[in-house]
Amino acid sequence: MNINNKWMRGAVPALLLHCSIGSVYAWSLFVLPISEYIGKPASSVQFAFSLAIFFLGMSAAFGGGMVEKNIKRSSLLAVFCFCSGLLIAALAMKLKSLPLLYLGYGCMMGIGLGIGYLTPVKTLMMWFADKKGLATGIAIMGFGLAATIASPIITFLTSNFSLQNTFIIMACIYFVPMFLGHLLIKKPYDDHSAEEENLNIKALFTNKTVIFIWLMFYLNIHCGLSLISTAAPLMAEQGITVGVAATVVAVMGIFNAGGRLVFATASDYVKDRIIMYRIVFVLSIIGVLGGIFLGVKMGVLGVLIATLFIVCSGYGAGFSCLPVLLSDRFSMGVISRIHGFCLSAWGIAGLTGNSMASFIHDQTGNYTSVLYVLVFIYALAFFFSTKVPAALRKVEKKAA
Repeated sequence: MNINNKWMRGAVPALLLHCSIGSVYAWSLFVLPISEYIGKPASSVQFAFSLAIFFLGMSAAFGGGMVEKNIKRSSLLAVFCFCSGLLIAALAMKLKSLPLLYLGYGCMMGIGLGIGYLTPVKTLMMWFADKKGLATGIAIMGFGLAATIASPIITFLTSNFSLQNTFIIMACIYFVPMFLGHLLIKKPYDDHSAEEENLNIKALFTNKTVIFIWLMFYLNIHCGLSLISTAAPLMAEQGITVGVAATVVAVMGIFNAGGRLVFATASDYVKDRIIMYRIVFVLSIIGVLGGIFLGVKMGVLGVLIATLFIVCSGYGAGFSCLPVLLSDRFSMGVISRIHGFCLSAWGIAGLTGNSMASFIHDQTGNYTSVLYVLVFIYALAFFFSTKVPAALRKVEKKAA
């Protein structure tokens, strides 16, 4: 079997890394057990997840240069930080320490998330030079599906082991695929472009293309997290039973993953990939308006549920279409640094998305009002997408 091909050196290691680190999206299964065990409010425990997403974005933003230079070193760092974060979380359970949980699951594991998310992306685009969207869609879909894989594992572990042992076992479980991904990942050819090009943070802050892409990417994540985080209580307000709501939330994960693959793959067949973002924003506006006027006001609950599915699809699409959109506008020599910089929007949206939804609920007494605000924000995101300069797709050097 020839392992020196685009699947074994590009796609498989990317999936091994992303399907492992994406388990962070199953965090909600830990919130109540940890809250009860250490005697802290669930809201305080929940902050560990917000920290993890924040450090994901920040580590990706500042770790792009390292990823450009050496993917073996960055993939190994991702393995170390992610698994160490889980072990520190285990120690936090033993000591019943909330700050230690923040340090382990939030900060340390968050760094592993950011570096691990970013590491395989450029390598994938180098291996699949003619189908970049498909390749990144497959890998980033793995990140979205990871929670579906992790949920039954976590449920089994927390039902049969202590929280301390659960985190230790999870560290051991995820070490295996992540380290295997580290061993397998390899670029198809020597890439010296990163050594030839110098791109500092100041240059990114003054580049209009980067800024408008960052803004529309941030707003899409902000909206997605706002609605995803309020999906269950929003459905409860409309009289949807707990059982149905739980099923809808599970299916939302499938739409999240499906959107990552479908939109990214479709981007391989359009002249300018920015079109995919405009489609996402238009569909989201139509979907949310339908949720307001047909779902909430007229009581057609199926439309409200469809709104959640549409927003989840667009939320996932925003992630998978980003690296290939950037690759059409910037050289591959700096793509990891620019991609990492844009991922800082994810970290910030992880803090603002939930906060906005909670603030609106506190002011209005309901979650339905969030939908009205989302229409405006999606319209603003569409406006920013029109400010991104056009660029036709490029095909980089194709791997043998």
